Amino acid sequence: MSIAMSESLMTEVKDRPAYSPGLEGVIAGESALCLVDEGEAGLLYRGYAIRDLAERSTFEEVAYLLLFGHLPTQQELIEFSTQWIDHAVLPRLLEVFLGSVPPGSHPMDLVRTGVSLLGMVDPDAADNSHDTTIRKSVRLLAQIPLLIAISYRLVNGKPPVRPQADLSFAENLLYLLTDRKGDDQSKAMARVLDVSLTLYAEHEFNASTFAARVTASTMTDLYSAVTSAIGTLKGPLHGGANEAVAEMFLDIGSRERAEAWVRGALAKKRRIMGFGHRVLKKGDARSAIIQQHAESLSGICGDRRWYEIATIVEHVMEQEKGLRPNLDFYTAVSYLLMEIPRALYTPLFVCSRITGWCAHVIEQRDHNRLMRPRALYTGPPRREYVPLDRRT
Repeated sequence: MSIAMSESLMTEVKDRPAYSPGLEGVIAGESALCLVDEGEAGLLYRGYAIRDLAERSTFEEVAYLLLFGHLPTQQELIEFSTQWIDHAVLPRLLEVFLGSVPPGSHPMDLVRTGVSLLGMVDPDAADNSHDTTIRKSVRLLAQIPLLIAISYRLVNGKPPVRPQADLSFAENLLYLLTDRKGDDQSKAMARVLDVSLTLYAEHEFNASTFAARVTASTMTDLYSAVTSAIGTLKGPLHGGANEAVAEMFLDIGSRERAEAWVRGALAKKRRIMGFGHRVLKKGDARSAIIQQHAESLSGICGDRRWYEIATIVEHVMEQEKGLRPNLDFYTAVSYLLMEIPRALYTPLFVCSRITGWCAHVIEQRDHNRLMRPRALYTGPPRREYVPLDRRT
């Protein structure tokens, strides 16, 4: 190779744009909503440590924090709770839609299409102002659990139920999905569900949130951005991990089979769900929080089978792969104890993450710049065009 050609290639490589597959590690924007950090700071929502929020606040307080920027006063929380209860009703068009969906429809498809329909009947859909978008966000927070519950109950021949004003958000969600309410065990389940909602509410520029922000950057409406996020969450590499973990626990069946099952799966190069994270290489701080609650709930329910299976799987994975569980792992234990239908685990994720999505849409709009990244071209160099009659 000549010196001139070598220098030309070196210049080409030097001038070639940096590329990170999957955008890993790429800073794609600024946000005041969430800090995902493996150091001392840990996971923060608007500056508040996730453990403090999970243990000392309710999901309603966290939703208010993400949407309005500060933790609510007692009066603000009362007004906020009243608002979402008042909005927990579906337009007639949605009820007609839910009554006519084909059998076997994917629950996430129902949520995605349902949110799109809500955008068609909302008279404020095209109003992208800050305050109006917050009001629409509160309506979605109230309507999405109802959309999920009614669609599931209709498909399974169960009569629909309505949220009740004397129940918290998590208590209502548990009631809508499982008919459980009132007794001590149901209250304990609702408390753990509340914690899981807080832990899932926000996590920076994950795939679905980034999809929502890209969509919002075009200045389209909130419902379009949320629909993009739901479609993204449906993918098995993003949403659905806790459902896959639950299926693994059910397949294992007993603590006696757990170690052999995992080692056999590893020998066959099968992926063990609920471990590892694209950003959190040293472990997920949220996992330890939900693990404590899963263990406590196991004792309250008098059923330690799923928790014992989980701890054995965790031990083997740390021993063999050096991997620690993420949030989805012990959440699956909690949801199995609550007897939430597994098909609703990912839609349940939507009930929580809608707060983060909407907060990001609002933030994107407040400081908007159209997102338009570049691609690194890997095709052939320029070729001469050959007319059709001369091609061989």
